[in-house]
Amino acid sequence: MLSATKSISSQGIENACFSLQETAFAMIAEAAERALAFTKKKELLIVGGVAANKRLSKMLQSVCKRHNCKFFISPQEYSGDCGSQIAWTGILESSVKQGAELDDTFVRQSWRLDTVDVGY
Repeated sequence: MLSATKSISSQGIENACFSLQETAFAMIAEAAERALAFTKKKELLIVGGVAANKRLSKMLQSVCKRHNCKFFISPQEYSGDCGSQIAWTGILESSVKQGAELDDTFVRQSWRLDTVDVGY
């Protein structure tokens, strides 16, 4: 992606930035579309700083429309801080699972997303 961006940067930094964003967001949308098709999930939620980006939201909303899925964006006041993202995920998880005692919990820093059972 960076090589392609460098080749068009002579056309102006604005064009280079726009092209880089469109390419990156198209890659995210394609990955989300494959994930929805593979998992048969019917909802998509975006969180974090990217949740505030209207262009990415529009692209992901289009993906959801094609797959007849509901599309959600986390509230902007919770979309910038990683701690807030983790807390929001905890709220969603706690709505479908009973909590654990603190002594029974653990931290797994490099937990792969494809190995986590999601109940919501």
